[in-house]
Amino acid sequence: MDMRFLMKQAQQMQAKLAEAQANLRVEGTAGGELVKVTLNGSKELMGLSIAKDAMDPEDPSMLEDLLLAAFRDAATKTDEAMKKQMGGMGAGLNLPGLGL
Repeated sequence: MDMRFLMKQAQQMQAKLAEAQANLRVEGTAGGELVKVTLNGSKELMGLSIAKDAMDPEDPSMLEDLLLAAFRDAATKTDEAMKKQMGGMGAGLNLPGLGL
């Protein structure tokens, strides 16, 4: 097995992964879409939307819970989307023992 060839393939795959992470946008919601969170493929916060109805001055913990739930929803969707995008990427490597 040619190590230079394997290294080149690994670098190409790493570049594709970085591009996929940067370009992916996933939205998570909570409270019937009172709170929306948008993440990229690296799970960095790219956007946040909070409806007026989500803000109760008497119960700030409700908004905190909605924010956490929306972020978790977006993070789960991001994991699923990245798995789907990356599924075929390693197939061409043909590395023994990795099941790719």
